[in-house]
Amino acid sequence: MPHPVVTIDNLTTALDGLVDRVPGAECAVVLSPDGLLLAQSRDVADELAAQVSSLVSGVYALGQAAGRVCGAGILRQVVVQMSRAFVFVAATRGGAILTVRMGGDSDVGELAYEVALFAAQAERDLPVYLEPARLATGGDRGADDRRS
Repeated sequence: MPHPVVTIDNLTTALDGLVDRVPGAECAVVLSPDGLLLAQSRDVADELAAQVSSLVSGVYALGQAAGRVCGAGILRQVVVQMSRAFVFVAATRGGAILTVRMGGDSDVGELAYEVALFAAQAERDLPVYLEPARLATGGDRGADDRRS
């Protein structure tokens, strides 16, 4: 069965559905693995979406590095807790990065579940990003690995 064409409208509708379905969810943004903004939910201004993309790209990279250094496997989700909000960052199977912000008094467990579920099912609405060849072949693992 052929997959539907990925469009910004499909992705925006999926993000709006996530924000509408989860109590306390305020907005959602999806980026490519290299931090380029793909789509945002309806209440996210373009300037804010660009800022969130930059920020989340760095947080995601930090989480990936922590996974490599600690030998803990592939990064699945990062949760940032602030005094009045949470930010969830999750990797999809296809390589895109989903970010959802929710109010600080919301049910974190429910949002964590919904973000993980959305990330697992997002392949119908997101492009698939291939892993860089240097990572797939074990090349360029970092300066510490080259010294040994």
